[in-house]
Amino acid sequence: MEFIKTTIQDHVAIVSLDRGKSNAINETMLDELQKMVKSVEQDANIFGLILTGKHGFFTAGLDLIELYNYNEEQMLSFWTKFLKLINTLVEFKKPFITAISGHSPAGGCVLAICADYRVMAEGEYIIGLNEVPVGIIVPDSIFELYAFWIGEAKAYRNLLEGKLMNPAEAKQIGLVDATSSIDSLMTVALKQMKVYLQLEQNTWQQSKQNLRKKLIAKVNENQQETVEKVLQQWWSASTRAILKTIIGNLKG
Repeated sequence: MEFIKTTIQDHVAIVSLDRGKSNAINETMLDELQKMVKSVEQDANIFGLILTGKHGFFTAGLDLIELYNYNEEQMLSFWTKFLKLINTLVEFKKPFITAISGHSPAGGCVLAICADYRVMAEGEYIIGLNEVPVGIIVPDSIFELYAFWIGEAKAYRNLLEGKLMNPAEAKQIGLVDATSSIDSLMTVALKQMKVYLQLEQNTWQQSKQNLRKKLIAKVNENQQETVEKVLQQWWSASTRAILKTIIGNLKG
């Protein structure tokens, strides 16, 4: 794997995103994550999954610099794979925790909230869905995922404002379940994993699937029309102008 690293500790897979400083998501990372998550789910010797990043960044979200230069075929492939990965993570039966090791806006937040439990590093970090200010239409399946944790009204307002929160604010509304120092982040994640794994696992997993039934149905809906709208806006002059400015700032 080029952009993710995996270790096994006490039958738990710890998958770390490892792509540049900010762990920005490109198509290769999506492919690797999809393959690894499926492998973990099918391995009877692995009982749970922890997804984390590197100190300072869980993931900054989509790699806008790389994606800006994708052609139409590449962008269609990317969004199809991104939504497929969200589907896979939402449906993942085993205990799944995200140890959010720093900034986690946009696509980073989406990956984080697929988990059963989220612990975020304390500090000057941000998390949230800020796609609208960037000029990216949010698929309704992602809205449903966001609302699953914080409620529809708050998710609606936050999405339309592109609201980003610090760890304490995110914990207050239920977007994350706990915060800790960066040094204790994995300790907290592993402790919560033990809470889940001490329970009878067939009962736990079936209960998880039942509780997520509506959410799973939503992410399994045909996303073709939504992707078409996302891509139509992506290629619009207004969004391209916003992206060009953001990319200039990132490179600067």
